[in-house]
Order: sequence, then structure tokens, then C-alpha cells
Amino acid sequence: MPSHIPPAGALRCVLVGTGAVANLHARAVAAHPRAELVAVADISADRAAGFAEQYGIPASYGDYDDMLAAEHPDVVLICTPPAPHRAQALAAFAAGAHVIVEKPPAPSLDELDDMRAAATAAGRQLAVVFQQRTGTAAAHVRDLLRGGALGRPLVAVCQTLWFRDADYFAVPWRGRWETEGGGTTLGHGIHQLDLLAHLLGDWSSVQGRLFRLDRETQTEDVSTATIVFEPGVVAQVVASAISPRETSSIRIDTQKATVTVDHLYGHGHENWRITPAPGFESEAKGWAFPDAEERSDHAPLLRDVFDALLDGTPLPPTADAPARSLELVAAIYASAAADGAVITPEVLATHPTHRAGFASPVIDLRA
Repeated sequence: MPSHIPPAGALRCVLVGTGAVANLHARAVAAHPRAELVAVADISADRAAGFAEQYGIPASYGDYDDMLAAEHPDVVLICTPPAPHRAQALAAFAAGAHVIVEKPPAPSLDELDDMRAAATAAGRQLAVVFQQRTGTAAAHVRDLLRGGALGRPLVAVCQTLWFRDADYFAVPWRGRWETEGGGTTLGHGIHQLDLLAHLLGDWSSVQGRLFRLDRETQTEDVSTATIVFEPGVVAQVVASAISPRETSSIRIDTQKATVTVDHLYGHGHENWRITPAPGFESEAKGWAFPDAEERSDHAPLLRDVFDALLDGTPLPPTADAPARSLELVAAIYASAAADGAVITPEVLATHPTHRAGFASPVIDLRA
């Protein structure tokens, strides 16, 4: 029997993995009136017990499968590194639970395909946490772009310039293809890539390159890419783990305006700006951000997912399209492996190597 009975009608949530991001999940669950975190699991039973004590969670486990069998959860929150995501998600679906998984959702497109198929077969939902899609500013800009208020988008710049020192890469599972799945493109750049695609929509081609400039890592510490979005938006993308003045930035130039967001790990209205092109100043008042503000965060994403699960409605735009940004990442790696060749969705759909994993040659320019 379940070790704890939450209020009637509440979602019984369990969490696996007690690293830093798990704290954001625990607080997001606590903020929802109809969700409750009833158990937590970690490969270290002591860490699980400490996390449970910190957040007042009734039960803790040193074994994930034992937790699923004992707790009969409605929702499983997966906060582990990417390598076990597939197995953990499939076990959750087999137990009848929905899954909310941290990015990247899987270390390969094939594994993500398995997760999506298992969700469909079980009649459950798979939501991926890309919290930078959230917030009233992102929603407002997306509506303006999708509705044509700013004219046709033309060119974009997407930069993830972060700094990770040698100690960061000294963690055993980091910086290795077989355990992390990729380098800064997958681990860091995917956030801004996801927000860019959330704003612009489907992509039509990718050309990418991978570099190792300074860190002792098997994977890349810098990547560059050119992405063409439909219907003809050209985006230049850079991801870096070696940039001391950190920033996360997107710029989209349209026929009528320039939209920018400059932040680091989260954004509010003050991070966004819409600058009218000459001759369109009179339209700018109609582009103003709403008076009510909500910043990007895990809490609004999980709130909206929980509401959708409780109401039996489709996942919100902030949590749908689980494969889109991972496809972009895969295309960058596949292009780099083919010396910068153009990768289209059709090529990627039947790619002989990069649906199964992202390991690719890296141009080593270290002194």
C-alpha cells in the first residue's frame, strides 16, 4: 500500500535523483494545491533520506523500482543525469505514471523515440522540462511572432556563453559521450535552442561544427551552427562552456522590429526588448508586454503540466514537442561528424549513426 495518502484528488508525485535541480522540482510541487511529493529515490539511500527530511517528504528509497512498486505514483519527476532517463521513464509508464523529465530528455533520439512510444502505449504523458519557454514575456513574444504582428522573422542570433571550470568536468559522468551524451551543445546550448525553436517553430536545415578549445573533456566545449527555420529564418548559434562573462541571448530581426532577450539562467520582462524598425514606431504600443508578469521558472512549467494532467487536456506549449530541440542538437552533431554537411529533418529521420547517439569528431584547437 502507498506509504502516504495525499489529499483527495491530488496528484501523487515521486522524484528520482536528488541533485541540485531536484530542489526546484520539490518547491514547484509544494507550490501546487493539488500535487504532493510522496516519495523520493536516489542511488544513495542516505541522500534520499536527507532530501526527504529537508522537504517533509513521507518516504525515501535507495532503489527506484522499489519506490514505484510501493508508491503507485501518478507522476514521476526524473531529475537524474541523461543516461538512465529511458529506463526510468519506461518503468514509470509501465507503472501507470506520467513522466516529467529534465533536459536533455535522453542521450539519443532513438531512446527518446522509445520513451514517446511507451507513453503513447500507456496512455500517459511525457513532458520535458525546458523552463526557459515559460514566463509571460516569452508567451507574449511568441504570440506576436506567430500572429504576424512583427512581420516575417528574417534573421536570428542565439548565444549560450557559459563558464564551466575544470572541477565541473572532473565529475566522472561529465564530458564523456557514453554517460553525458554530448558536450556544451547538449548540456547547455539546448536551453536557448529550445527557446529559439519555441519562438520560431520548425527547422529545415542545420550545419554545425564542434570544437575543443580549453577544457579536458572528450566532448566539445564550444560549438557553432547555422540553422534555417521555416519559412526561411536564418539563425547563427554559438554554445560555449568557456566564456567568463556569462550570458544567454537571443536576437530575432523581423520585418518590423528586433526582439532581444539577454539573461543568464532565467528571464523576466526586464530582460526582453522589442525595438521597432524605422517607420513602424506607431505600432510599438501594441507590442507592449502585459502588466502582469511571471518570470521563467520550473514552477510555472510544472504548474501548467499538473493542471493539464488533472484536467485531461493536452500538454501546454511550454511542455510539448519533446523531440524538437533534441533534433536540433542531433543535427548539429550529425553535421559536425560529416564535416559541416547540411542536415535536414528528412536526413535526420533515417540517419545511420546520430539517432542512436551523438558521439562525433571534435576539432581540437588547444595549445
